[in-house]
Amino acid sequence: MIPYGRQNVTDEDVEEVISVLRSDFLTQGPVIPEFEKQLCEYTNVKFSVAVNSCTSALHISCLALGLKKGDVLWTSSITFVASANCALYCGAVVDFVDVEPETGLMSVKILEEKLIIAEKEGRLPKIVIPVHFAGQPCDMNVIYALSRKYGFRIIEDAAHAIGARYKGELVGSCRFSDITVFSFHPVKIITTGEGGAALTNNIELSNRMKLLRSHGITRDPGEMSKVPDGGWYYEQVVLGYNYRMTDIQAALGCSQLKRLDKNIIKRNEIALFYENNIIDERISYLFRKSGRVSAYHLFVVLITGGLSVRNKFYNKMHENGISVGIHYIPLHKQPFFSKHYNLPGSERYYASACSLPIFPELTKDQLNHVISSVENALD
Repeated sequence: MIPYGRQNVTDEDVEEVISVLRSDFLTQGPVIPEFEKQLCEYTNVKFSVAVNSCTSALHISCLALGLKKGDVLWTSSITFVASANCALYCGAVVDFVDVEPETGLMSVKILEEKLIIAEKEGRLPKIVIPVHFAGQPCDMNVIYALSRKYGFRIIEDAAHAIGARYKGELVGSCRFSDITVFSFHPVKIITTGEGGAALTNNIELSNRMKLLRSHGITRDPGEMSKVPDGGWYYEQVVLGYNYRMTDIQAALGCSQLKRLDKNIIKRNEIALFYENNIIDERISYLFRKSGRVSAYHLFVVLITGGLSVRNKFYNKMHENGISVGIHYIPLHKQPFFSKHYNLPGSERYYASACSLPIFPELTKDQLNHVISSVENALD
C-alpha cells in the first residue's frame, strides 16, 4: 500500500539518535533545549516548549492562558479531536466554528457573526483555536483583529503547518497569536517519533508551560515558598503533568529540522504535479489563498457527487493499493459531542474530501499510479 503520509528517517537521523543513546542523558538532557533553540531560530519566535505530543502542547497552552471551568473555547469542526479535547481537559466548554468548504479553514465571516451573537448573550469565548488545516494558514490577521475587539486569546493549531508561511512570515512566529503549537507525529512534516511544541513570544506563558509539562515542579529559588534546604531541593508549586520530551526524540527533531525547507519544497512540487496531471471535472482542490505558502501536510481532493460517490472513490483507491485518507469526520458529528450543531460548510466539505498520498519520498512511478487510479476510481 502507498500510505497517505509517512516518516522519512535517514542514516544521519539514526546517527544523531545513537549519539544520545551513548551519552549520559536519555531524557532531560542538553538536546531538548537545543531543539527548542533551533525551533525559535527557525520560526523567529522568542520561546519554545518541547513536549511529548501536540495534544500535550494544546493542553498546557490552554492552562497557561487560564482556561478553566465555566470558560468557553471555540475551534474548527474540521480537525482532529485533540483541538477540542484540550478545552474539556480544563473543565471548559467547547463550541465549533464552521469552515469554508473550499479550504477546510475556519470561516472568519462565520466567526465574526458568531462573536456578535455571543457578545449579546454574554458567552464570548476565552480562547479561539484556528486550525491551519492541511498546512495552509488561516486568515490570521482577521482573527487577530477580532481577538482585539472581543477579548479572546488565540492558540494557532499548526499541527499540519510547520514550514508554512503567512504574509511572508513562517508559521510559529506568533505575530497574530499568543501561542502556536506544532506536531511531530511520524506522518507530519518532521517527526520526533511522537512529540510536539508550544511556541510563544510571552516569557510568562513560556515559564508557565515549562512548569506544567514537568509535574508543576520548580528548582528555581525565586518560585519557592522558603529558602531551599540544599542543592537537591525542589517544590511542586502547581498541578502539572509528565508531558516532557526526551533527548532521544529531540535529537531526531534537530536532525529532521535540517531538511524541513527541502521537505516543504518537495511537498509543494508533488501538489503541483497532482494538479497539473489530474484533469477531471469531478475533481477540485482546496482553494489556495494569496499571501500564504502551504506546508502540504495533506493533499486533499474534493469530489463532486456527494458522500456515496466519495465513499466509492475511497474504496476503489484502497483496492488499487493506495491508502487514501479522510481528514476529518467533523467533530460536531462525533457521538461524544451530542449537542446539535448547524455547520453546513463542514458537512459539505466532509462529503467530498479525500486525501491523496503526499510525502517527499514518493517516486514518479508511485505518483503516476495514484493519478491513473484516481481516473479509474471515478469511472
